[in-house]
Amino acid sequence: VRIMFPLISNIMELRQARMILSDVKEGLEEQAVPYRSDIPTGMMIEVPSVAIQSRTFAREVDFFSIGTNDLIQYTVAVDRSNELIANLYSAAHPALMTLLKEILRAAQGAKLDVSLCGEMGGEPEFTMLLLGLGLRTLSISPPAIPEIKRIVRSVSIDQCRRVVRKVRALDSEREVLNCL
Repeated sequence: VRIMFPLISNIMELRQARMILSDVKEGLEEQAVPYRSDIPTGMMIEVPSVAIQSRTFAREVDFFSIGTNDLIQYTVAVDRSNELIANLYSAAHPALMTLLKEILRAAQGAKLDVSLCGEMGGEPEFTMLLLGLGLRTLSISPPAIPEIKRIVRSVSIDQCRRVVRKVRALDSEREVLNCL
């Protein structure tokens, strides 16, 4: 069991959440209730400002999970549920690639586990890109598992890294999607 704090938007929010957790632990100790004192705590990265500051957050947690649905929505400033503009919501936006790379670089430097959850993880066209960026844990819906598994088993990490290099040189969603 691990504890993950969702939708953190600044470092003080994270620190407050950790203080509340500490208070709960103290309460359990006072009541002589057994608990795991070293329970890993992490955070969901869903806000661009946190992705940009991910090195700071990496010093405060045991793991990251990247919430792509919200991270994409907030990065491209598009409400994916609004029919009038939902077509502008895109996991292929080059800015998202930059944020993912920054998060993964920060996590690697701090030796943190990183997982990815959200629809992007279950979209086959992004599998090689995500592997090439360094992700190894994807949370995907059950119907997507066979296709993603097939792709993972059929490619090498070197191939995936080449895809990342190609994509990082592109500057539009259409170019990224065509490449993928």
